[in-house]
Amino acid sequence: MTQLRILIFTTVMLPWILSTAAKDEYVEARRAKRDTENGIDFPPTNRAVAPKADELPTCLLCVCLSGSVYCEEVSPFMTAVPSLPKETTYLYARFNKIRKIKNRDFSDMATLKRIDLTGNLITEIEDGAFSKLPNLEELSLAENLLTRLPMLPTKLVTFNANFNKLKTQGVKANTFKKLTRLAYLYLGNNELTAVPQLPESLHIVHLQDNKISTITDETFCKGNTSHYIRTNMDEVRLDGNPLKMSQHPDSFICLQSLPIGWYN
Repeated sequence: MTQLRILIFTTVMLPWILSTAAKDEYVEARRAKRDTENGIDFPPTNRAVAPKADELPTCLLCVCLSGSVYCEEVSPFMTAVPSLPKETTYLYARFNKIRKIKNRDFSDMATLKRIDLTGNLITEIEDGAFSKLPNLEELSLAENLLTRLPMLPTKLVTFNANFNKLKTQGVKANTFKKLTRLAYLYLGNNELTAVPQLPESLHIVHLQDNKISTITDETFCKGNTSHYIRTNMDEVRLDGNPLKMSQHPDSFICLQSLPIGWYN
């Protein structure tokens, strides 16, 4: 008799006693278990959704330390430059998923001296994004997807755009010529077909693995004089280009050493 009562209670009364909320919770738990068994991972309806990287405070998402902001390989993915503390001097935002640099990203950031955006997915930089940074000395855009360069700040000392897709038409003729403090220029592994105008201040210029097929006596030197010596230039790389060095015997006469690398 006792077993019969238990059976009736379990099969008839218990479903009626369960509240709507309890039944919903029971159904949700059964559904989640079934989906998991079938290889489907649907989050429960009451699970909190993880915030996106762009929605988190910068110094929670990154490491902020004495004027330096480190946002390297951020998880969840960082797709845009975060809002920076006003006192930021050095920004390292390498190996993320940043796709575009906007003018407002670095507005009113007069303290910035170094920006490193290596290893992102940047395809576009608005023309004024860096031009209003009066103290910027080092800028790395290496390992991105750029086909053109924006205006660059005049106090740059080091500029690195290795491993992009830069084309000659995407680099204005005087982009580097007006940078009178530029000492280190890295433009290797791009799609340039000509050497851009170079400032006298350069110590090192890397142009390897591009599509440069010709140069002139004025690319590095001054063709109309044999007395001009480019005293600052310590290192030139042009290897990996379809350039026949033997066809340009006077193009490097002003340099203290010939370009380094392997040439045909």
